[in-house]
Amino acid sequence: MSDEFTDVELQKAVALYYDGTSAPVISATGTGEVAQQIIDLAEANDVPLCDNATLVDFLITLELGDAIPEKLYLAIAHIIAFAYDLRGITPEDSASAQSTHTARPTSEP
Repeated sequence: MSDEFTDVELQKAVALYYDGTSAPVISATGTGEVAQQIIDLAEANDVPLCDNATLVDFLITLELGDAIPEKLYLAIAHIIAFAYDLRGITPEDSASAQSTHTARPTSEP
């Protein structure tokens, strides 16, 4: 049996739900094939992805429905702002719409 892992097996993903008023919450987490399904679903729905392995390694330890910890507010705020910018909108433009963001690291060696 080999100690080698495929890129899919090493994949991790975390999805955040952000309503524009409360702290973002963990809406999905997964590793391996589940992580790939989260990423595929995000891509299919034009949800911006962020490639940040360190952040995902921390967020994946949280429970579904947990709000992100205060110490991550600034990091997550930058990611959400970047996602708004990619979409060419402002928080005010989507105040009545729901926003979602997924963070995803590259596969680790």
